Amino acid sequence: MANRLAQATSPYLLQHADNPVDWWTWSEEAFAEARRRDVPVLLSVGYSSCHWCHVMAHESFEDQATADEMNAHFVNVKVDREERPDVDAVYMEAVQAATGQGGWPMTVFLTPDAEPFYFGTYFPPAPRHGMPSFRQVLQGVRQAWQERRDEVGEVAGKITRDLAGRELSVGGDELPGEQELAQALLGLTREYDPQRGGFGGAPKFPPSMVIEFLLRHHARTGAEGALQMAADTCERMARGGIYDQLGGGFARYSVDRDWVVPHFEKMLYDNALLCRVYAHLWRTTGSELARRVALETADFMVRELRTPEGGFASALDADSDDGSGRQVEGAYYVWTPEQLREVLGDDDADLAARYFGVTEEGTFEEGASVLQLPQRDEVFDAARIDGVRERLLAARARRPAPGRDDKVVAAWNGLAIAALAETGAYFGRPDLVEAAVAAGDLLVRVHLDEQARIARTSKDGQVGANAGVLEDYADVAEGFLALASVTGEGVWLDFAGLLVDHVLARFLDVESGALYDTASDAERLIRRPQDPTDNAAPSGWTAAAGALLGYAAHTGSEPHRTAAERALGVVKALGPRVPRFIGWGLAVAEAVLDGPREVAVAGRGADDPATAELHRTALLGTAPGAVVAVGTEGSDEFPLLADRPLVDGAPAAYVCRNFTCDAPTTDPGRLRTALGGRA
Repeated sequence: MANRLAQATSPYLLQHADNPVDWWTWSEEAFAEARRRDVPVLLSVGYSSCHWCHVMAHESFEDQATADEMNAHFVNVKVDREERPDVDAVYMEAVQAATGQGGWPMTVFLTPDAEPFYFGTYFPPAPRHGMPSFRQVLQGVRQAWQERRDEVGEVAGKITRDLAGRELSVGGDELPGEQELAQALLGLTREYDPQRGGFGGAPKFPPSMVIEFLLRHHARTGAEGALQMAADTCERMARGGIYDQLGGGFARYSVDRDWVVPHFEKMLYDNALLCRVYAHLWRTTGSELARRVALETADFMVRELRTPEGGFASALDADSDDGSGRQVEGAYYVWTPEQLREVLGDDDADLAARYFGVTEEGTFEEGASVLQLPQRDEVFDAARIDGVRERLLAARARRPAPGRDDKVVAAWNGLAIAALAETGAYFGRPDLVEAAVAAGDLLVRVHLDEQARIARTSKDGQVGANAGVLEDYADVAEGFLALASVTGEGVWLDFAGLLVDHVLARFLDVESGALYDTASDAERLIRRPQDPTDNAAPSGWTAAAGALLGYAAHTGSEPHRTAAERALGVVKALGPRVPRFIGWGLAVAEAVLDGPREVAVAGRGADDPATAELHRTALLGTAPGAVVAVGTEGSDEFPLLADRPLVDGAPAAYVCRNFTCDAPTTDPGRLRTALGGRA
C-alpha cells in the first residue's frame, strides 16, 4: 500500500511512502483521527541522511507484523525534522527532560491532544543492551493506554505543564561586555583540546560558530591565544578524515577525538558555515591551507549540492551501496590498500597510502581507511600528488553515490549564500558570487510571498507547505546582507529589511526582548519553542541578533539596533557559563563592542580599478561584523552612500562607528589599517 506520504515534498517522508505502516503527516486530521479511534499518536521524527533512522525503518517500519501492530493501535505520524524544526524542538525538549538524552530517530507517544507521555529514540527489533524491542514498547504503551488511562493523562499533563513553565530568563537588557567575553574565552581555553584541536571529547563536532567568535575576538583585542585555538582547530579538521581529502567538504562530525572517522553524512549547513570560517581564517592569517579548504568546500557545495533551480540541497547520505547491494556507511569514501593499487598501480598506491594515511589494518571498518593528511616529515611531489588525487576522485565517481536530500531549506541556503558570496569576493571567483546570487533569486522567487513571509522549504521549484521559523528569516537576511556588501546591489539590503521587519513584528517578545523560534501567528504547539543556544547551526535567536545588527549598521535604524542589543542579554547570561553553545551569540557581541564599523565606498562604477580595490580592501577588513556599501557617487542604492562624494575626483572610502566618522581616504593601505586587514 502507498500511505499518505506519497504526496510529500520531503525526501525523508518519501523514503517511507511504501512502508506497510499507515503513516500520516503532522496535521490536525491525524489528531482528529486519533480522537475518533480513541488511540494514542505514535510520532516518529527523523531526517533523510540519518543513519539510525534508516536502520529503524528497515528493521521495524518495513516489517509487516510490526506495521500491523502500529496500524491497529496507533495513529502513526512521520515528521521530517528539517521541515518542521518547531515540532522537533518541542518534543525533543520533552525527550531530553524525561530521559536525559535525545537524538534521532525520535519516537514519542502522544495523547490525541498532542501531549507526550512516553519517549525514546531508536528501538531495536529485538531486546538488546538493556533496551526493550520496539514491539515490546508498542505493547507496553498500548496496555498503559487501555488499562491505566488516568495515569497516562496525569503524566502527559505534568510533562506539558513542566514544558510550559520552562520560560527563559533572558539575562536582562544588559549587553555582554569585555568581562563576559573574556570569561567566555577563558571557558573555551579550559575545554580546548591542545593535542588535537577542537573542544571536549568524542564525538567531536566542528565548532564553526565558536571559531568565528575566536577570530573576531582576536581582531578586536589582539588575543593571540584565541587565534591559535582557531587556526590549530581548523588545521586539524582539514587534515582529518572529517574533511573529504578528494572531493572537498566536511562530514557532520567525528566519532573519535582525533577527527579520523567521520559520521559520513555531509550537511549543507556544516559546509556553508565551515567554508565561511576558513575564508575568514585566510582573511586573518593568509594561511594557504585555509584558502584551499575554503575554495574546495565552496566548489563541493556548487558541484554536489546545487539543484537545477539554483538552490542548494540539504544533505548527502552517510550510507551508500558498497557494490554488493548492501547499504553501508562510508562505502563511497573509504579505501583499502588493494583498492588503491587497482586504480593507481603499485608505486603510486604506495605513495598515496603514505600521503593519505591508508594502512593495511585500516582506520575504519573491515580493513578500509578514511583518507587523511597525517603530519609527515616526508616531502611529496605536488604534481604527482595532484595526479593521484584526480585518478582516485575519478575512480570514486564510478562507485554508487550516496543519496541526496534535494529539498531546499531556506535557513541553510542563507548560510550558503553568505559563504559563497564572501569566498567568491575574497578569491576572485565571480562564479561563486553568481551561485550565491542564483540561490538568493530562488529564495525571493519561490520562498517569499507578497508579504515577504518566508516558506521553510521547496523542492523541484515547488514551495513547501511549512512556514519559515526564526532561523529562516535570520539566516536568509544574513545571506542577503552579505550579497549586498559583495555585489553593491541595494535590492539585497531591501529584502533583508523585509525579513528582519518580520522578526520584530512576529518573533519578538516586546516586554522582555526575548525571541521565539516560531511566529506569533504560527501553528500552536503544546509550547512555543524558544532556544538561544547554537547547535549544528546558529540558533534563530543569535542569528537574528546578528542580522538585526547588520541591518541597523547599514540603515541607522534604532528599532533594529535596540532589538539586537536586547536579544544579546542572553549572551551575557550564557556566554561565560556555556561558551561552546553560544558561539554565534558571542561573535555578534564582538561586533557590538567594535561598533560595528560602517564602510561606504563612493566610486566610479563597478569596472573602475580604483573603486574595485577599495571595495575589496573593505571586504577583507577583519573588524567584527563590519558592513560595506559600494556604489557610484550620488547613488541611492545604500543609505551609507548618502552625501559621500568622491575626494578630488578619486574613489573614497568612509569609515564610521558609534556615530563618529574618520576622514575619508582614497588610499587602500589606510583603509586596511582602519579595518584591521592584513597587508
